[in-house]
Amino acid sequence: MSTTSGRPAPGARPRADSRLPKLRDHDPAKRRALVAQAAGLDADALAALDEGEGLRLAQADHMVENVVGLIAIPVGVATNFLVDGVDRLIPMATEEPSVVAAASNAARMARDHGGFRTSSTGDVMMAQVQVLDVVDPEAARLRLLAAKAELLALADAQDPVLAGFGGGARDIDVRVLPTRAGTQVILHLHVDVRDAMGANAVNTMAEAIAPRVAEIAGARTLLRILTNKADRRIARASATFDAELLGGPQVVADIVAASAFAEADPYRAATHNKGIMNGITAVVLATGNDTRAVEAGCHSHAARDGQYRALSRFEQDADGNLSGSLEVPLAVGLVGGATRAHPSAQAAVALLGVETARELAAVIASVGLAQNLAACRALAAEGIQRGHMTLHARTIAASAGAAPDEVAAVAARIVAERRIRVDDAREVLAELRAASTAPTASTASATPTDPAIQEPPS
Repeated sequence: MSTTSGRPAPGARPRADSRLPKLRDHDPAKRRALVAQAAGLDADALAALDEGEGLRLAQADHMVENVVGLIAIPVGVATNFLVDGVDRLIPMATEEPSVVAAASNAARMARDHGGFRTSSTGDVMMAQVQVLDVVDPEAARLRLLAAKAELLALADAQDPVLAGFGGGARDIDVRVLPTRAGTQVILHLHVDVRDAMGANAVNTMAEAIAPRVAEIAGARTLLRILTNKADRRIARASATFDAELLGGPQVVADIVAASAFAEADPYRAATHNKGIMNGITAVVLATGNDTRAVEAGCHSHAARDGQYRALSRFEQDADGNLSGSLEVPLAVGLVGGATRAHPSAQAAVALLGVETARELAAVIASVGLAQNLAACRALAAEGIQRGHMTLHARTIAASAGAAPDEVAAVAARIVAERRIRVDDAREVLAELRAASTAPTASTASATPTDPAIQEPPS
């Protein structure tokens, strides 16, 4: 049963099995209907994802400045995901071929071993208050810590609604920071933002306490803003991927070796983590969350010990299967911002069936791990180009001018001939069209007055 908003009723979950075999064999409208049914949603709950529906220009005009139009991004649904024992159908907004299929395939390899298991550190975001021109930095630090109760009360007074939901200011810490512009004192305000992303809440609180912070420190404040290094809002995901489904013991060993490479080398880590973000960003975008904030947080976390490293780790377990784990900061929410203002984002959240920001973060981390495993397996087993380019061929065919009913045939030809380029696709398309309009045996013997040979091919 679903509510009038299209979301499942409290306590309800998407279908008991997120495996939707042969979903790709249907057209988009049929897929959407099947996905809505599987998620236990009303038939029209995903209507915002239909062509011409969703965000209207008038709505967009209230979201950002100088609006001149809209840009559409494909939204695919990843299947097979079992996250903390709950099946989830995953909306992913991405323009890159193979991402949705790869995530679905990786999730399938984890199902027989319990799927994805997650944990988190909570919903705490931090704001920073920068204090300059402090005469006695160490003493000022102690004065600010002594005023903790006063500062937290002042911060909480700015958002009684958040406090009513069980959130609010939780702690402060203060650092003395040497910089090239002199010694600065930096106060961190820790705020439990519950199901919000939290930027507005923590920024408002930081602004409110800044005058009192300056007074206590005997100095002046400058920046008062959240940090996107959300390391008090960590989401963790782990899974066991079946060795046989991966391709055997050698593939497992090679993925472990590739993982070790990414842990040790920042050049490899950058591309390794990009694979993770292919999954994470696609879900963040689909749900109307802040992709730039999440990406900044994840990449800063990758460099937390001074060297940029892989965000994930793969190891061989005692049974010979592949054990994967991922730890990332995820500042995402279900209230406020585009998540509530964008109809397509609302539909994506309804499809996911998540009720809290923590559940959403758990799903996103799981997708990131699945996406990463798929990329590592492709690299270790067959090279990244084979599977990726096979799916990319459809985009190439469309770019070459193929009509929707021609894309599959053109893609099949250029893949079979290993000529996956736009110019090759144009050549194949011309050949197929010529063949489809060539005279048949019956028309070959027709008289010159036969309309079949008098009319030029269309």
